[in-house]
Amino acid sequence: MMNVTIIALGKLKEKYMREFSAEYEKRLSAFCKLQIVELNPKALSDKPSQAEIEAALSEEAKMIRAKIPQNAYVFSMCIEGKQMTSPEFSQKITDIGLQGKSNVVFLLGSSFGLDEQLKKESHFKFSMSKMTFPHQLARVLLLEQIYRAFQIANGGKYHK
Repeated sequence: MMNVTIIALGKLKEKYMREFSAEYEKRLSAFCKLQIVELNPKALSDKPSQAEIEAALSEEAKMIRAKIPQNAYVFSMCIEGKQMTSPEFSQKITDIGLQGKSNVVFLLGSSFGLDEQLKKESHFKFSMSKMTFPHQLARVLLLEQIYRAFQIANGGKYHK
């Protein structure tokens, strides 16, 4: 069974978002061992300079790296990443498993995204849309797409 880890900067604050997340976590338990690691984003001033932002992203990257399992296939979630259809994403996850990778990690950055070096170190830059989504919604959308990917791979009826 594949291990899927989502390393997210920030917590799900609203009850309805935690409920959405919990539902997909429950559904995914049939297909993978899911772990969600929540890290606290670095606090910034109200109008941070670019240098402050870069320093915070670098510190966040250190925290993230410490949580990535060894030999994991790492997806950096970023707007400049590659977009895929749900079936393409499902095939990507399947191919990763066929390559012998049992740990897949998705990195969700803070409101300023992810450190550039961390994105370069990842195996795949992934974007769900060219649109910008709130962190909480992006996490729930990612969980839903991971669930959909496993459903597609297993011939389930969820995907239409």
